[in-house]
Amino acid sequence: MAFHVEGLVAIIIFYLAILFVGIWAAWRTKNLRGDGDPREGIIVGGRDIGLLVGAFTMTATWVGGGYINGTAEAVYVSDYGLAWAQAPIGYSLSLIVGGLFFAKPMRSRGYVTMLDPFQQIYGKRMGGLLFIPALMGEMFWAAAILSALGATISVIVDININISVVVSALIATFYTLVGGLYSVAYTDVVQLFCIFIGLWISVPFAMTHPAVTDITVTAVKEVYKEPWLGSIKASDVWSWLDSFLLLMLGGIPWQAYFQRVLSASSATYAQVLSFLAAFGCLVMAIPSVLIGAIGASTNWTQTLYEHDDPQSNEEADMILPIVLQYLCPPYISFFGLGAVSAAVMSSADSSILSASSMFARNIYQLSFRQNASEKEIVWVMRITVFIFGAAATAMALLAKSVYGLWYLSSDLVYIIIFPQLLCVLFIKGTNTYGSIAGYVFGALLRISGGEPYLHLQAFICFPGCYPDKNNIYLQRFPFKTLAMVTSFLFNIAFSYLAKYLFEKGTLSPKFDFLNAVVAKHSEENMDKTTLVKSDNIVLSELAPVKPRQSLSLPTTFTNKEAISDLDSSPESPDSENKEL
Repeated sequence: MAFHVEGLVAIIIFYLAILFVGIWAAWRTKNLRGDGDPREGIIVGGRDIGLLVGAFTMTATWVGGGYINGTAEAVYVSDYGLAWAQAPIGYSLSLIVGGLFFAKPMRSRGYVTMLDPFQQIYGKRMGGLLFIPALMGEMFWAAAILSALGATISVIVDININISVVVSALIATFYTLVGGLYSVAYTDVVQLFCIFIGLWISVPFAMTHPAVTDITVTAVKEVYKEPWLGSIKASDVWSWLDSFLLLMLGGIPWQAYFQRVLSASSATYAQVLSFLAAFGCLVMAIPSVLIGAIGASTNWTQTLYEHDDPQSNEEADMILPIVLQYLCPPYISFFGLGAVSAAVMSSADSSILSASSMFARNIYQLSFRQNASEKEIVWVMRITVFIFGAAATAMALLAKSVYGLWYLSSDLVYIIIFPQLLCVLFIKGTNTYGSIAGYVFGALLRISGGEPYLHLQAFICFPGCYPDKNNIYLQRFPFKTLAMVTSFLFNIAFSYLAKYLFEKGTLSPKFDFLNAVVAKHSEENMDKTTLVKSDNIVLSELAPVKPRQSLSLPTTFTNKEAISDLDSSPESPDSENKEL
């Protein structure tokens, strides 16, 4: 394939436009923030992200390179089709569920990152453990989509993959470094427009190509490939359901999502953002579905493509850029390439910022340097943005292993973090002992099911499992959801078991080495305890005393704005007693 100067020029124009918007957003942030907390400005945009920009940035976070490429691939590939293109419906429902049940409590309590409630309830050590799967998910996701970007650009422009990956990562890292969430949010608006326009203008040209059969015919009738609507075999129903639940529920506990939720100006706005983004995800998937259908309806021997079809050449994952390249005029394909590049960057920058936000606040500040200055935390964030960006870029150059690692890490987010989030927000009484038990048993059960992408053999062959061509067992049983439910139940069971054993005296308080039951119980009842005899002083006659301001971990989560945001509900009768 010859080197295309026009394609390179188109990419440069897109990248310069995105870089300009990112720098402008950083400048705007600096001028509007004034004397405000720079940490909140970088992490949650000063909590004043508007409805329109917030909806765009939340949509663009999900509608990335993997989303549009993966949807087109699922529709195109034989034996799958539209029935297996789960991402659009799965992620949309994920945003709806997140908006209905998770956005309001997280935003109302004034948290800054997704890990804040874990460290508040379970302690800093458990927060550090939960940081591991959260970090793995964000980093491997960024690396996987950067790798996909390099392959996409190489298909159309024929430039070195490594160069395209490095340049894309440098630009995304740079504007994230200088502007934080503001730069990411405003560039997301531009990128979402690029994706929408770039893909939609490509669809009519590709659909009217002479080699393409009417997609309404190929939807139900086999012409060049099996019907692209696809079907779900009876033996695959449980596997399909397992993957769908992973997308719907496992798509909630991501810092990239909660960063947008926590940046909203109110809890109600946070919910509305989630609902708008759910609609946006569905709309943005339509051109990808059509491009996948076009690929399945094309007689590739009548095009300039050098092989019988992309799937036989093991390029099914690149069907979207291949359709742009061979079924559209050059100027249209270059514009579509810019759209794909924009899609990838809109997800990569979010993941890099999410990882650095969690590290700077939950690991560096709350675990090691609780008295760190605002300037120090900002510089830690900037350094980690660069480090994580460089790490994602390095992993992107090892694409064959990155995708398998991302699949495994995203499973761990679903199996470990989601049930922990359920417990910490909605189940009263769970503690660190239960959290550790759920973490360990959930992870072990997931790993025992194996991972074909990493050639990791299963230790447990669940009902319906069968070997693939490499003799690696594939599971039909919904073992990922089983692992998630097991993690959830173990968290609750071990929490209440530990509470019962310590409170009944079966276990001595000295064995509460995590200070999760005895010490916490003492703190909760301190205001009920008196060191004087009840017949000498009546407790109701004691004068109210304001508590001393403490630098302990729980007080770092206090937020006056959050308290006033709790639905503006009237004070409870006992609210005055909490000041005693």
